[in-house]
Amino acid sequence: MVSAFHQCGGNIFIFAPQKNNAGPGRFILINRDMGLKCGIVGLPNVGKSTLFNALTSAKALAANYPFATKDPNIGVITVPDKRLDKLKELVNPKNLLPTTIEILDIAGLIKGASKGEGLGNQFLANIREVDAIIHVIRCFEDPNVVHVDGNVDPVRDKEVIDMELLFKDLETVEKRLERLRKQAKSGKKEDQKLVGIAEHIKEKMEEEVPARNLDLDDDGKALIKEMFLLTAKPVLYVLNVDEDSVHTGNQFTQAFTQAVNGDNAEIIWISAGIEADIAQLESKEERQEFLEAMGLEEPGVNKLIHASYHLLNLITYFTAGEKEVRAWTIQRGWKAPQAAGVIHTDFEKGFIRAEVIKYADYIKYGSEQAVKEAGKMAVEGKEYVVEDGDVMHFRFNV
Repeated sequence: MVSAFHQCGGNIFIFAPQKNNAGPGRFILINRDMGLKCGIVGLPNVGKSTLFNALTSAKALAANYPFATKDPNIGVITVPDKRLDKLKELVNPKNLLPTTIEILDIAGLIKGASKGEGLGNQFLANIREVDAIIHVIRCFEDPNVVHVDGNVDPVRDKEVIDMELLFKDLETVEKRLERLRKQAKSGKKEDQKLVGIAEHIKEKMEEEVPARNLDLDDDGKALIKEMFLLTAKPVLYVLNVDEDSVHTGNQFTQAFTQAVNGDNAEIIWISAGIEADIAQLESKEERQEFLEAMGLEEPGVNKLIHASYHLLNLITYFTAGEKEVRAWTIQRGWKAPQAAGVIHTDFEKGFIRAEVIKYADYIKYGSEQAVKEAGKMAVEGKEYVVEDGDVMHFRFNV
């Protein structure tokens, strides 16, 4: 079982003695790079890079002309979680490690991108790398910021990018269908079934239905995953509004919301301008005062993160000890061994049990020892489904 920790730079090494004391044991590396990766996309001049800079406090080029961003800028957002801060107060660890989201600011897209127009090929290659798409839609008018198509029309802007992604996916499906038809000549029922599924997918895409909205069986879902279709990626629409519209929206947000009714996606609206102002403030107190003056409960980055987690069906569990208090991101519904595997694969392979404290109990009793004395620490096996906010300690053999 785990007996010692060693901190080195951004990683942790855990010393694991050999089973039954056979041998001197070894250090295993825990990877820090477990975060979610999202790509910010949209037409040129909709506020992508301004939003990226505000969210990540990076310095991507924000300019009033198309293709100001050629290569994807990469930034990291620390996921705010008040529960983590509260655990820090109680445990007083040497290190506090929140979970993160990696953000890619991808080049603006134009009509014809699926055929290589503008920076289309590069855009489409970059978007394949992300777990989710943050699609920024311009929902404000400003004569000083030119629109690539001459006027503001959020529904049209969405459709431009949707169609380019669909065109590229259609190319992928057609190539895969061609190979499947050749395989099906052998007479195997499995291959023939896949041909039918691929033909159905192609037909629906020709009707402008994105892959994420298709109703498919397990074989169909597996085929979609195998083809790495762009329109299968979950989408969060971020409607970029002016300051006056940040609370209730405007005619653009209303029109857009009606247009995407029934789409399997999330919608939020924020003001990239306000987020940029918040990012310039130095202290937490200054940011809180600014939010209160604007009548906002939280910055837009929090809304974006919450929406991203909901979109991808993610939850957070915690590990808490004197050396560190840390948040971990997993899929809702994962069982204890899978959750342990996020820390390191050896934790999953050699899983014995999980000691689980509910967050509310940890706060109520104030310490792990007090929770134990109150009989509120549960010992769970391999079938335990981890819940959001669980504070966990894993026992394992390697």
